[in-house]
Amino acid sequence: MTDTDLFNTLALMRVEGVGDIVAKKLINHLGSAQAVFNAKRSQLLAIEGVGEVLYNNLKNTAVFKLAESEVKFVREQNIKPLYFLDDNYPERLKHCIDGPVLLFSSGKIDMAGRKTISIVGTRQMTNYGADFCRKLLEDLVPLNPVIVSGFAYGVDIYAHQVAMDLNLQTIGVVAHGLNQVYPKVHKKYVAKMEENGGFMTEFWSTSNPDRENFVKRNRIVAGISEATIIVESAEKGGSLITANVANDYNRDVFAVPGRITDKYSMGCNNLIKSQRANLLTDAADLIYMLNWELEEKKHKPVQKQLFIILDTEEQKVYDYLQKNGKELMDIIALRCEMPIFRLSSLLLTMELKGVIRPLPGKLFEAI
Repeated sequence: MTDTDLFNTLALMRVEGVGDIVAKKLINHLGSAQAVFNAKRSQLLAIEGVGEVLYNNLKNTAVFKLAESEVKFVREQNIKPLYFLDDNYPERLKHCIDGPVLLFSSGKIDMAGRKTISIVGTRQMTNYGADFCRKLLEDLVPLNPVIVSGFAYGVDIYAHQVAMDLNLQTIGVVAHGLNQVYPKVHKKYVAKMEENGGFMTEFWSTSNPDRENFVKRNRIVAGISEATIIVESAEKGGSLITANVANDYNRDVFAVPGRITDKYSMGCNNLIKSQRANLLTDAADLIYMLNWELEEKKHKPVQKQLFIILDTEEQKVYDYLQKNGKELMDIIALRCEMPIFRLSSLLLTMELKGVIRPLPGKLFEAI
């Protein structure tokens, strides 16, 4: 993005009455932010929803001084602007009507063609939530997903930490400009996160972590992800807003169930009960619902390990596939007398052990 394009886009976003939806409409009609400012009155008024008030607001030159200052900050701090029409803009976010016209990013983010999930939850994470989060990400390592969260206390920062421990790319979506760190105590994680991913925000360097910014931030967390996972949540909480936004974007939502007496499982249990989230008990549930395949299976054939040990259920499934060849998961479950949720977990474990492989159409075969 050139300095001129950045300058004009920033200026447009500072015009009173211009939000992300209106800005996209103007740019799509006229070609660029610069063209919007250069457009004749008749051109602007011909666009549905544009009236005299907005036309007059576009003539306010004060926005250019604000834009000039922000361009200087972006370039001096080596921040990467992500414009909604450019290839480097998160692909899934392009399909969200209220996605930001412009994002600011830092670090080494590479989302192109990558499986991406967001993991959010309460700031008061329990040992139960922590144990589940770590086990989930450990089991997902072969798929090499990008892990997105909000860099907040509790589930958010723990998800980032575990992702970094496992050498997975992780992205923190923050509710303020990239000139500061919030919460400040998390400053110690910044350098490592920028090596393992980085940060994104729609907010300028003049923006502070105000309450309303966190709600706006949540739509980006949901929008850039293929699925949103709620690890733990009280009956009311910010992560439930993220879940609702993800549902509105027609994205998959998963929630980790807990005991009905546990305060920080109430939100998750309610999401599942009201069918606003899929029940998530392990990585196999996620992989099955999203129809993911292991990355290594796409690039090289799986080799069965020597002297592999299978438990009784795994051996039963393996023997069936050896005898019958390629088979659908539903048929395997029927013939081996196992519930689908149990079989999906077994199949993932056996795939990781290298004794079976998945095929298109939810078929499996023994190796």
